[in-house]
Amino acid sequence: MAEATTYIQQSNITVMSILKKLIAFSVVILTAIALCIPSTSFAQDVKVVEMEGNDQLKFTQTEITAAPGQTITVKLTTVSRLPATAMAHNFVLLESTADATEVAQASARHADNEYIAPDMEDQIIAYTAMAGGGETVEVTFTAPETPGEYVYLCSFPGHFMAGMKGILTVE
Repeated sequence: MAEATTYIQQSNITVMSILKKLIAFSVVILTAIALCIPSTSFAQDVKVVEMEGNDQLKFTQTEITAAPGQTITVKLTTVSRLPATAMAHNFVLLESTADATEVAQASARHADNEYIAPDMEDQIIAYTAMAGGGETVEVTFTAPETPGEYVYLCSFPGHFMAGMKGILTVE
């Protein structure tokens, strides 16, 4: 009888050990699943804006509307048969207080930095690399929390001055 009691006690210890490990494993799995849920809902809240830049020095979309703090992905495709050295486009979103002409003129001198003036980067919310003909570039950013109008432009030399710009309205 004593042997049976000892065997049952040892079996209970083994079962309890297994149950503790199973519970710990379940907690890890449930935590991992819970962490994935916000990522999934975040991905669903991303606003995707697709636009083209063309040889007429225009964006096909000149107005974007977003909620404060909304995540936005801009996909810009350059439609051109010219070489990238002659015709390339980017998307540069400026702070509401930035002087667009000043940023564009300063950036035009920085081909080695995607036509973004390093000393002006504090006035830029987001930007893409340059896209030559047939290329697509994209950038994902968070819309400003402050409602208002934010200029976006192409900083390739002369493009902004020719009218290659648009407005992001945060409301």
